Amino acid sequence: MSLPAGYRIAQYEIVGPLGTGGMGEVYRARDARLGRDVAVKVMAAHIAADPEMRKRFATEARAVASLSHSAILSIYEMVQADGLPCAVMELLEGENLRQRVQRGPLPWRDAVQTAAAVADGLTAAHTRGIVHRDLKPENIFLTRDGHVKILDFGLAVHRMDAADAANIMTRPAPTVAGAVLGTFGYMSPEQIRGERVDGRTDIFALGCVLYETVTGRRLFPGATPHEVIAQVLGGAPELSAIEAGVPRELRAVIARSVDRDPARRFERAEDLALALRAVLNGSGVAAARSSRARGKSLAVLPFANSSADPQLDYLSDGITESIINSLSQLPGVRVVPRSLVFRYKGLHPDPGTIGLALNARTILTGRVSLHDDVAVIQAELVDTISETQLWGDQFRLRVADVMAVQE
Repeated sequence: MSLPAGYRIAQYEIVGPLGTGGMGEVYRARDARLGRDVAVKVMAAHIAADPEMRKRFATEARAVASLSHSAILSIYEMVQADGLPCAVMELLEGENLRQRVQRGPLPWRDAVQTAAAVADGLTAAHTRGIVHRDLKPENIFLTRDGHVKILDFGLAVHRMDAADAANIMTRPAPTVAGAVLGTFGYMSPEQIRGERVDGRTDIFALGCVLYETVTGRRLFPGATPHEVIAQVLGGAPELSAIEAGVPRELRAVIARSVDRDPARRFERAEDLALALRAVLNGSGVAAARSSRARGKSLAVLPFANSSADPQLDYLSDGITESIINSLSQLPGVRVVPRSLVFRYKGLHPDPGTIGLALNARTILTGRVSLHDDVAVIQAELVDTISETQLWGDQFRLRVADVMAVQE
């Protein structure tokens, strides 16, 4: 159904068409109640006749409406037009990443900044138990004012209970056996095989997008779906099209993102975002120039407060600062300053990512919990290159003996 200018859907008056997608048509409309312009996505009649497709359309609306992040398109509400489902959305001005890349590859810094913003949006989605499953250049929008938006959660796996949200990376979402959902060339191997997927399938897709954004070429080209599938499943992807002027650390980030084995990819989207920003600020470059530069370097990450009592933060932060100050006195050891490590308070990046971001060969992590008047402190020292534990121990001391606890 094509809607003419002036057509009314609830309080929305159609202004004109914006484009056509796989699920239907998108129109510019005027919200008479709030006096703002919006986008209205109207499901095509032949698709709406399929109950499963109606369900998928509603899934997208619920998934996006549950999120609130600057890198994710906002959906305001669902309405009906002659019995057809319609999603009222934030109106975007600009172009999608596919349109931009068709004019040529982006400068690598712009490409990395775009990918980092997408990774931030994916972090928000994965934290809420939502896996996109169809990330591609067409579903990444670049606004005229410089923002990045993730579009089209129509294939999203939506699991909103707290247990699922907390275990997004360890309890994969089901895919219908034998069903292939997504876009060839960006789908992960496990997605192509119709296996259970988790947030790492979005990381694979973002790695493919980043490669294409930097090079102007698809990572897995092919004249037919069978040719593309054969490349995705056949072996390590060829990254030779990345130009010499692009930092080799970015090549390593892309290679890790598109690894065929999910266990060797970045574990979380926030880890990928950290690695990308490390490349941008040069710490990743400095870290890789010389293994000797990371040989005697240590980052003491903020000790986590494992108790419900926020008052315990003073102890966990105090322990962290005390250790940093003490170790800084040792000759021949570079200790990452407090101002840098405290940026990662509350985050849980993998050792390899944090080592790259902070240019540290080893990291000391720990957590503090309180049981009556006894503080229980767990700590471990990890090699960020081999990602192996070098040392670990547990301490139980009375909170009154704060100085002894820190020592």
